[in-house]
Amino acid sequence: MNDNQRDFIERAESITGNLYGEPMSPERIAENFALYGLKKRVAALERFDTELGGDIDSSPHSLRKRVQLVDLRRRMGSLHEALRKARR
Repeated sequence: MNDNQRDFIERAESITGNLYGEPMSPERIAENFALYGLKKRVAALERFDTELGGDIDSSPHSLRKRVQLVDLRRRMGSLHEALRKARR
């Protein structure tokens, strides 16, 4: 499967699995997101929104992955807003 067919979580799991021997969980992805600077967080959220704007099929696997992506996007957005309010 090439990168164009994999979603954000699948790409992160693949990369971290190759680097560290185990895939990074969505919770860990959100924790690492907090370490980004303001511009990098905004760029990441924009890329995420673009990915979520794409078409999905109705297979159970695709719907499950979409739910994971939406949940991760919601957590990352909330974290970004909290960091902006704290001026970080």
